[in-house]
Amino acid sequence: MKPITPVNPLNPTKPMRSMRPPHPEGDFRRLWAADTVSQAGSAVTLLALPLVAIGTLHATPFQAGLLVTAEYLAFLLIGLPAGAWVDRTRHRPVMVAADLARAALLLSVPAAAWLDALTLAHLYTVAFGMSVCTLFFDVAAQSALPHLIRPDRLTGANARLETTRNITQATGPGLAGALTAALTAPAALAADAVSYLLSALLLSRVRQVGSPPPQDRPHPTGDLRAEISEGLRFVFGHPVLRALTTASAISNLCGTIGASMLLVLLVGDLGLSPLLCAAVYTAEAVGGLLGSLLTQRIAAALGHGRAMCASVALGGTLWLLAVPFYQDDWRFAVAVTLQALGWTAFMTFKITSLSYRQHLCPAPLLGRMTATVRFVVWGSMPVGALLGGALGQWLGARAALWIGATGELLAVLPLLLSPLRSARRPAAS
Repeated sequence: MKPITPVNPLNPTKPMRSMRPPHPEGDFRRLWAADTVSQAGSAVTLLALPLVAIGTLHATPFQAGLLVTAEYLAFLLIGLPAGAWVDRTRHRPVMVAADLARAALLLSVPAAAWLDALTLAHLYTVAFGMSVCTLFFDVAAQSALPHLIRPDRLTGANARLETTRNITQATGPGLAGALTAALTAPAALAADAVSYLLSALLLSRVRQVGSPPPQDRPHPTGDLRAEISEGLRFVFGHPVLRALTTASAISNLCGTIGASMLLVLLVGDLGLSPLLCAAVYTAEAVGGLLGSLLTQRIAAALGHGRAMCASVALGGTLWLLAVPFYQDDWRFAVAVTLQALGWTAFMTFKITSLSYRQHLCPAPLLGRMTATVRFVVWGSMPVGALLGGALGQWLGARAALWIGATGELLAVLPLLLSPLRSARRPAAS
């Protein structure tokens, strides 16, 4: 029997095109590809931007700390309203606009250097602008992901994103070191700008990324304060989300104290080359890659709660052990290895906690939940960087690393004092 061809009601003589909806897994793969390209460029900037400040503009430890502060300041200043804004709009245009803006900001650095007009104030402006764009991009991307993947595949999807992110971060700093050594640190930033343009192109082909219809939003009339308050109440009124957020905030606060001074120690105090500095970030990414590949097995074997507690405790211990080995001799290799193993351990917490948050949150609150968590977790990072810069200027870069690594061990306490310590998997939302 010959199949019946659908008729176009506007033109009965012309067959109607197929009305099959786009496959959401295909949209996830496009989002995944865009994120991978963007992260590859960001891995270059991770090393290149501080090298511009320290190597080209000869920044002091406190000035270097201010640069890291600017890189995360948006999460503290506008993190909460960003979630409500994202919940009101479609996610794809937000991500595309953020990518295009980041490309323009980064291209301004080599342009200013070429004109001999580059200053620390310019770098601070670029770093802050990048933080604003990254805030909106990440909130929109994390809010979009649950719409593109089945709930039972969220952990696997986050693991895939984290795996490719670590692959790109393993190669990006090495590329930044090579570009900086061969050319200049400002020139290395041009590669990141190109990556954001390619990411925007890939995202423009994602069809299913949206936001809840206006009638499904709790405050369609525009009460921004009410929407922000609802996100705060949901996160801090939920014992599991509260514990995850507090643990992440402590880890980020203390971790950024040390991280803001790491390049000051390596470049300023030890006089290491850009390639050796890149080796630290490459090792971290390789360790994170291994950890992301092991996360699902570890969570299944220990239970999600115990796995996250062990992850935070072991990661903090390994980072603390690495501090005295950062020297300009054979001990540097030991430090790099311990740093990598710390990320291998910590990745179980990073991936599993993200999947927990997405699983427990109702769809209309995803943007505000993500922004609330980012406000607390990432908002602690500019505070940590400012503290790190002050401690580095006062006590020295290595002392700041000791203080930060010691403080990271405290991050396990909120997990141990919550229902997570015995949880096998997320409870139904």
